[in-house]
Amino acid sequence: MQVKCSKCSESIALSDIIESHDGRLSHLDCKRPHTLTAEERALLFVYCSDHVIARCLGCDMRFRMTELAADPLGTRTNLCPRCRRDLTESARAHLYTCATAPAVIRLHARRVREAAQHLVKQSHQARDRSDVLVREAESALFEVQETLRAAMAAAARPSRRDAAS
Repeated sequence: MQVKCSKCSESIALSDIIESHDGRLSHLDCKRPHTLTAEERALLFVYCSDHVIARCLGCDMRFRMTELAADPLGTRTNLCPRCRRDLTESARAHLYTCATAPAVIRLHARRVREAAQHLVKQSHQARDRSDVLVREAESALFEVQETLRAAMAAAARPSRRDAAS
């Protein structure tokens, strides 16, 4: 069972950018759940603005952060300017491996991303466990209801002793 965003009720995927408030998960931006975080964008601009950060597999072209396109009428960003493919994951992968960014920064960025993914996984597992418990409780309730109905039906039938008198 999928964990749903508390804002938009859409499923939360491992690749989505999330936030947690009062134990409830939601997309940071429901219209753009897969976008780069503000921190990831800042790190790319600070440490990677002078070199290529994304590769479009469809066009086999490489782009700097400032060369990526955006959809002016929609919500899509980090697009290949030629074919409009989303290059967000390519840019994110670059951030985590770029030798220009200090190792400690790359490590912390990766840990933040992994912690968010772990939180989503844990939420999925908790949801799955709770679904199993609910199904088991429903099954137990059904069995008890059937037993009660059978007992009520038996009590409503006249007994043979009552019929003989």
